[in-house]
Formats: sequence, structure tokens, C-alpha cells
Amino acid sequence: MTQTLIDRATALGPDLVRLRRDLHRHPELGFREERTAALLADTVEALGYRVRRGVGRTGVVADLESGDGPTVALRADMDALPIQEVGEHEYRSQAPGVMHACGHDAHCAGLVGAARLLAELAREGALPPGRVRLLFQPSEEGCDDEGLSGAMRMVADGAMEGVDYVLGLHVGGHLPSGVLFFHEGAMLAGSEELAVDVHGRSSHAARPEQGVDALVLACQGVLAAQQAVSRRLGPHEQGVVTFGRIEGGTAHNVVADRVRVLGTLRYFDPDVRERLVEGVRGAFEGLERQGARVEVRVGPGYPPLINDAQVTRTVRAEAEALWGPDRVLEATPMMGAEDFAVLAREAPGTFFWLGAALPDPREHHSPTFDIDETVLAMGAATLAAGALRLLRGAGPGA
Repeated sequence: MTQTLIDRATALGPDLVRLRRDLHRHPELGFREERTAALLADTVEALGYRVRRGVGRTGVVADLESGDGPTVALRADMDALPIQEVGEHEYRSQAPGVMHACGHDAHCAGLVGAARLLAELAREGALPPGRVRLLFQPSEEGCDDEGLSGAMRMVADGAMEGVDYVLGLHVGGHLPSGVLFFHEGAMLAGSEELAVDVHGRSSHAARPEQGVDALVLACQGVLAAQQAVSRRLGPHEQGVVTFGRIEGGTAHNVVADRVRVLGTLRYFDPDVRERLVEGVRGAFEGLERQGARVEVRVGPGYPPLINDAQVTRTVRAEAEALWGPDRVLEATPMMGAEDFAVLAREAPGTFFWLGAALPDPREHHSPTFDIDETVLAMGAATLAAGALRLLRGAGPGA
């Protein structure tokens, strides 16, 4: 079976590249993935999957039944980013100001590859009893006006009902191509958006004493908030507060009467989150003693992504059997966030990296982002092998 999966996945490689490039040419932002969802739904429906469309607004759920047994969900995110692509390759984005700058096009192509492999085994009577569920998920990159991401919307729409295990992967444009990275426990951080409005009182720049300078006070708050990390957390604890945007004021010679500061906090431990939130609130609310009025909003956000130990060991063992232990390495936990964490709260699961760096590695969320497409077949085979093993149950001897 191991060699069969590798051979069949390799044969699918050119088709997966064509699909990935088609998706890359036609990127769509979160909760607007109409063309993407329709294409993917039609493709897997033709393979024999029972398809439900419009799940979580624009998501797709597709089931392949093979008798009584566990349900294994395989997830790929579909959304692109509001970035103008820079590049001359023939498959560059045709949507102005939108591109697949994080590899979600590759995730979708890889999941279609896994779906094809599993459907072939089902036709041959070689699929273990149970159900394979494909989750083509919208809007991983952000939340809607109600603070809900694509995974949250799909869960609310029943996509995870009856699921026993859930698997996902992310291509790494910064990681060596053709290498898989697994980690048990906390893999990616929880994240919360931060939005702070500092209200002061305007005056002429030559008479600052007649006003309350919201700009100066906001800067004080940004600096004080850094103490939430340096003095509220122990040296062994992990957390970060970063402010990436500040906006306000009306003119160079007018004391600003309102400034907005936007940022994020990241954590693995919920107790660390509470202390960071408390520190940020205290840093800015303390400005009210100097005459400001302050509003601090925390969220929306994603929880930490926690990989189930047993599921991770099981899928990692299958990956090692496929590719050899030298191509399956230990991942380092990162402060990045992923709403696969929401799915992993609904069922035991694991999320792993698939190295896909070009000779000139590209950064995620960059206008020049691209990947080594030869890894698409590897991703498809690894997802399929993990699903097969989990249909037989997680753990040694399964």
C-alpha cells in the first residue's frame, strides 16, 4: 500500500499542479470563494463524494462512505489575501490586489489529490470501514463582522458533527522542500486582535497645554504595554504583544484629539493570555489619569492549535513509512496562528508542515510568494495515508 500510494500520487502530480495554478490565477478573499468552492465541489462530486455546498457561508463538505467506522476529516483552506502579486510566471493572479500569498491554493490541490487516491481505493474495495470527510474551508485568514472565521462558521454549520479525527497541513515556503514537520501539543499560538482608541482634546500645536495630546499618550500606552510581556510573564513563559498600526491626527500643527492603535497578542497558555490582556488594558487605561478617555477592545481571535499526541504519533508513523524518517522531522512551535485550532477542539487531530521552499525561499504573505509545486503529490499521499490509518483507529497496532 505504501508504494502504491506514492506511485499513484506521483502520477497525479501534473494534474495537481494544473489545479493549483488555476486556483492561483483566480484567487478569492475570505467568504467570497464562490468560484473556488464550486470548482472543488464539482471535482470531488465527480469522484463519488456526497457534497454539501454553502457550509459556513462558502465552504464545502464532501463525504465518502465505506461502511460503519470512524469519520476522518481532512481540511484545506481556500481564501486568498488582499495583496498585489509581483511576478512574471504565467499563472500569476488575474484578480487585481488579490493573490494566494500563503499557499491555500496548494492546500486545496493537495486535498483533491488525497480525495482522488482515497476514491480509487474505495472503488477497489480497499478503503477501511468508515467515512472520509473533506472540508474545503473559507476564510482562514480573518473573521467576518461577527468575529467568526471560516472554521468557526463551518463548525456552527455542523461540518464537524460525528468527526472522530481531523487532519490538516500547511505548505511552508520557508521550509526545505519535501520534508514534513510534526509536533505534539501546542503547535501554533492563540491570537487576539487589539484595537485601542485614545481620545484627547484638540488644540493648536503652539498651545499644547490647552489640549490633551492623544498621540503622545497613545505612544506612552504602546511602550507601557510592552511591560505586559517583560514584567508579567516569567522567563520560561511564551507570549508577545505587537502593535503594527497607529493612525490619528488631522494636521502637522494640531494636537491630535483621537488616535487608534491596532495590534495583536499571541500566547499558548490561556493564563498567559489573561495576563497579557490585563497588562495591555492597564497600560492604556492608566492614560485616563492624564485626561484621556480610552477604549480597549480585545478580539476576535483564534485559540492555540493543540495537536493531539496520539493522533500526531499515528500520522507521523505513516509519514515515516512513506518517505523515510530522514524526511519527517520535529517542528518548532511558532507564534503564528491558524483557525484549524477550532477544528482540533472539536475532535482529536494533528496539523503539520509540508516544506515547499524554492531555491530562493519566499516569505508567506509576501507579494512574491510561491512554492515548489513538486510537493503537492507528497502532501496528497501523506493526507491519504493518515486517513487510511485513522480509519483503522489511532495508536500502535491499529
